[in-house]
Amino acid sequence: MGIKGELKEAAGYVKEEAYEHGNSAEAKEKAQEGRDLRNEGRIEDGKAPKTTKPGTDN
Repeated sequence: MGIKGELKEAAGYVKEEAYEHGNSAEAKEKAQEGRDLRNEGRIEDGKAPKTTKPGTDN
């Protein structure tokens, strides 16, 4: 596990959670940016990206 990947995953998680429940187009875009960053960090660390619907904890 690389520190850079872990930081990207954590930062993406925070951004996704902060904007996930917003109804505006901007909030949805920022939540998606968070998911993308989170998955980028997971891939760097050799983990599979999360592909389930957000909020399902699967």
